[in-house]
Amino acid sequence: MRKSPPPRGTPAARADATLSAAGRPPARSPRPVVLITGASSGIGAEVASRLAARGRWELLLNGRDEDRLDGVAARTTGTALPMDLAAEDGCRRLAEAALAHSGRVDALVAGAGLGWAGAYTAMPAAAVDRLVSVNVCAVLHLVRLVLPQMVSRGSGRLVLIGSVAGRFGVRGEAVYAATKGALIAFAESLRYELRGTGVQVCLVLPGPVDTPFFTRRGTPYSRTWPRPVPAGLVAAAVEEALAGGRDEITVPRWLGVPGRIQGVAPHLFRRLAMRFG
Repeated sequence: MRKSPPPRGTPAARADATLSAAGRPPARSPRPVVLITGASSGIGAEVASRLAARGRWELLLNGRDEDRLDGVAARTTGTALPMDLAAEDGCRRLAEAALAHSGRVDALVAGAGLGWAGAYTAMPAAAVDRLVSVNVCAVLHLVRLVLPQMVSRGSGRLVLIGSVAGRFGVRGEAVYAATKGALIAFAESLRYELRGTGVQVCLVLPGPVDTPFFTRRGTPYSRTWPRPVPAGLVAAAVEEALAGGRDEITVPRWLGVPGRIQGVAPHLFRRLAMRFG
């Protein structure tokens, strides 16, 4: 059965309009092209602003909130490609629109993500599915869709925005931590597979960040330690990741110390984590 086109004015329709407008072969940009998901606010918007200030990258910006995304695009002279990555065919439509618009994607910054806090036994099944869909499945599918053209060119950057929660686990955020832990294993596995291809994978692991993330998940950040850091610190780490040469960057850097304790003294680490969070 033939699928009906998406309603006019929806993010899917805008992505399809980008594809239609690119019926002719796209002009190759003189600058490398970066696709940033989650660019309508928070870390993604900060990354877009930082890269725009440098002027080196052509920006393709993805987010769910069209108004906010259009504002970021206008401020950074980027191209807005609104799409809900949890929607059916959302990742495919986004990848096709990006490739149709610019002819290639030199770097992917996978920054879209959702949170949920509370007792796992109280978490609705729909919320579990939504977090896994956006935080894990969308990343895996987008990488699968843009990676072949990177490999064929012999160059590319994949920057995955994870979380220290995925490294350590966090009380009251079991599913969120699980989704970010999945990205750690995915990034490590991809590095082995892509060795010698010219495509580099970097995992950026922030601690809590001062963004609307906590408001949108419905539960404010209440821990006294560690304190949230500015989104600009994470954006600087992403810029460093895009420059190449780093497999993993923790933000702030000192949060990498607990990981070393966890590696050499897991029982001590677990006792401390049970006490402090």
